[in-house]
Amino acid sequence: MKRSNDERAIRDERDSYRRSEMEFGVAADAYRSDPSRKATRNGAVMITVSLSIMAFLAVLALWYVISGVLSFAGIVVALIVGLAVLSSVHVCLEWERAVIMRFGRFSRLAGPGIFLSIPLAEFCTLRVDQRTIATPFGAEEALTSDLVPLDVDAVLFWMIWDPEKACTEVQDCHFAVALTAQTALRDAIGRASVSNVVMRRHQLDQELQEAVEAKVTDWGITVLSVEIRDIIIPKELQGVMSLEAQAECRKNARITLMEAERDVSAILQEVAETYTHDEIALSLRKMHLVYEGMQESEGTVVVPSAYSEGFTAESDRESSKS
Repeated sequence: MKRSNDERAIRDERDSYRRSEMEFGVAADAYRSDPSRKATRNGAVMITVSLSIMAFLAVLALWYVISGVLSFAGIVVALIVGLAVLSSVHVCLEWERAVIMRFGRFSRLAGPGIFLSIPLAEFCTLRVDQRTIATPFGAEEALTSDLVPLDVDAVLFWMIWDPEKACTEVQDCHFAVALTAQTALRDAIGRASVSNVVMRRHQLDQELQEAVEAKVTDWGITVLSVEIRDIIIPKELQGVMSLEAQAECRKNARITLMEAERDVSAILQEVAETYTHDEIALSLRKMHLVYEGMQESEGTVVVPSAYSEGFTAESDRESSKS
């Protein structure tokens, strides 16, 4: 019994972890591209490190030229200068902006390129990436208005347009955006039935975009788009919804057939009124029907004597009139 409880606890913990992965996008790491294809900051870091090493060596060489001996004090001074250069020289890439604080208060935005800061007085508190960011998120077992649990997987495309607000208005803008998107998704699902969620997929995208953007605009963030990637319906309901869809299709087919019959009957009524006042046209139509039947079946048509007498009577009547 104890072993069974332990296994159940481990399984529940694993399911909880998997759910957190689905909700906050960790599971989407499997779809990410090769890290070697992404832009890196290795070059920028190497520039800063190289400048600090050069400053260290320059001070060390100058101390040796002046004093004529390489002492411990000279090494300490050179090390202090190298650390000062390392903390005051920064490099931002083209898509990056650095938020500089001076004595704890916002000072300025810096970048792209090389910029300097005052050692000990100024520091770079946040380096903001202003490219388009893709954040996967989802809602597992979110209840619709008709109490149907759905698993919905979506992706949010957004970008930071004001690095100052993204740094000072919210603690972790990436995590806050993911939570906001997930909350908006659960709220939108809870206000609609399962059929509306499935059929109004594009409208749900627009609704989510507006809801998330209204929340994150004050953080200096703009939402570019929200796209629903997948909607998973419980297997128990898939068969029922399939039968419902088939019944709806049959209903539409019957309605279409009845509308066609109504149109055909209206046309037949109009044709009947035309033939009622013109017996010659009716006789010609009979002949055409017989001819078309013979061509389609490529057979022989047996004409009853009464039918042929009708044609003979019509021809005699025409002859007497002439």
